[in-house]
Amino acid sequence: MKFFIDTANLDQIREAQDLGVLDGVTTNPSLMAKEGITGEKNILKHYVDICEIVDGDVSAEVVSTDFDGMVREGEALAKLHDQIVVKVPMIKEGVKALKYFSDKGIRTNCTLVFSPGQALLAAKAGATYVSPFLGRLDDISTDGLNLIAEIRLIYDNYGFNTQILAASIRHTMHVIDCAKLGADVMTGPLSSIDGLLRHPLTDIGLEKFLADYNKGNS
Repeated sequence: MKFFIDTANLDQIREAQDLGVLDGVTTNPSLMAKEGITGEKNILKHYVDICEIVDGDVSAEVVSTDFDGMVREGEALAKLHDQIVVKVPMIKEGVKALKYFSDKGIRTNCTLVFSPGQALLAAKAGATYVSPFLGRLDDISTDGLNLIAEIRLIYDNYGFNTQILAASIRHTMHVIDCAKLGADVMTGPLSSIDGLLRHPLTDIGLEKFLADYNKGNS
């Protein structure tokens, strides 16, 4: 399972990279704005800054909703850096753009996916990644994890190469559950990755080991 971090915060990206388990980054206009990154020139530079920190894929989102606009933006984003993956929304024009980019050899991430049918269309159009937003489904009392399981079944049935990128991860158990279901990638906040480190028995055991060691050296 690949671990992506969902942020535009460079310090958090560096921290995750230093941990040695980071495979990529996802971000979006809202996360950029949260870090005070606004304006096309600044946003494009920030994408390059992220690429220079991490070794893996960095999803950069188009903001146009028409085919021509998506193509124009996506081609410009892809030229920024070899690690850039063009993030395209799951709308009719977006599906057309996914197919266009696939034919051109430009990697894509289909975002804002909330149903198996949408995921099927994205795969048919040649998306590199599909991003089902399980946390947002949970927010409206719908089982987001079930969507991951349904997409996994469909993709396995037909041998689609599109990778399931579980998005809108909120906490560590989301990570564990997505791993059990066979998601190819998870993207979430740094806290969801850090949470995997923690267990009280680890802390107790280490404290005991160190205490016994220090007894022998006192």
